[in-house]
Amino acid sequence: MVLEASLSNSTVIVVSDTNIKNDIATSILHVHIANQLLIKTLYYAVLVTTTEAKLFAIRCGINQICSKDNVSKIVVVTDSIHAAKKIFDSISHPYQGQAMAILSNLHQFFIRNQSNSIEFWECPS
Repeated sequence: MVLEASLSNSTVIVVSDTNIKNDIATSILHVHIANQLLIKTLYYAVLVTTTEAKLFAIRCGINQICSKDNVSKIVVVTDSIHAAKKIFDSISHPYQGQAMAILSNLHQFFIRNQSNSIEFWECPS
């Protein structure tokens, strides 16, 4: 599936991974389009939960992609699908700030073209 998606010039693959060790979260984000690395970013945060760090990494990837005009499909690959589900959870939770920022970016992405799409794929560590 990734190989097929990576052949398209309008499909972006966002791969994020986060790890916490000694209260320091390390998030790495790879963004690929047409099988080429577009962006590689490394983030560090202190005293955050794993879910917060994972949502932040997803948020940064989506934020960077939504500014690209030629993108019509986003595929987010994460080892934490439970964190990604928090984005679309309308019940009050401690991650609503991150979720609202992600949804705001996605809103602009879908306004640009209603046939745009996003998928979340789980890839266990």
